[in-house]
Amino acid sequence: MRIGVFDSGLGGLAIARAIMTRLPEYDYLYLGDTKRLPYGGRSQETIHEFVGQALGYLFENDCHLVILACNTASAESLRKSQQEYLPKNYPGRNVLGVIIPTAEVATGSGGKVGVLATQSTVDSDAYGREIRKQDPDARVIQVPAPLLVPLIENDGFKYIDAVVEDYLAPLIREQIDVIVLGCTHYCLVKDQVRGRTSAQVISQDEIVPEKLACYLRRHPEHERELGRSGERLYHVTDLTSGYRKFARTICGEDLPLETVTL
Repeated sequence: MRIGVFDSGLGGLAIARAIMTRLPEYDYLYLGDTKRLPYGGRSQETIHEFVGQALGYLFENDCHLVILACNTASAESLRKSQQEYLPKNYPGRNVLGVIIPTAEVATGSGGKVGVLATQSTVDSDAYGREIRKQDPDARVIQVPAPLLVPLIENDGFKYIDAVVEDYLAPLIREQIDVIVLGCTHYCLVKDQVRGRTSAQVISQDEIVPEKLACYLRRHPEHERELGRSGERLYHVTDLTSGYRKFARTICGEDLPLETVTL
């Protein structure tokens, strides 16, 4: 069986490829819901609906374990998926998110924690809750950055510097100690962020792979279910020349993207 990695678009490829590099022996299926991106401005009910459809597709395509690389999906749907969807539909399988492992790393240095995320993730206060669980004294300042995903997805990198500077301004004024890039897409602008602040910048492509490796060591009941042929499948719900180009930008090579219907 496979490890599934789900994102609302193609930004999650940065995390998926980092996981594949760290754990190359396993079989993988990446699913990007490019037809309906971005998720960040949608209602909680709609996000639940979309995530349920994505999970159904991944589990029906032989995934035993699914990573919700999408922070918005993790914030809005992870708990409900784990507590309601899986026991009813796919008992024995599991869904993991990226917010808890990111929060664990963010609280390791103490001080003020800043979060750049989509509007939906900020509104959910998922990072605030998880960081305060780890450190009740932590001060968390969250800034929605809604322009970053469409710019990144649509080859708007020439505009990124000014937008990043604007979003970072309130965090810099607060003399933040740690900045969490709370969206898979933001991995692609981590250098621009690091170039504008002395704070520690946490990028999920750098932490999620090791967190997953630790999880598999702790849970052999899931690890032993995974295939080890090194298979890589990449499925998307919409495919354009722009998406092909963006995938190549992330991964440094052309990927065999296959269009599917959820």
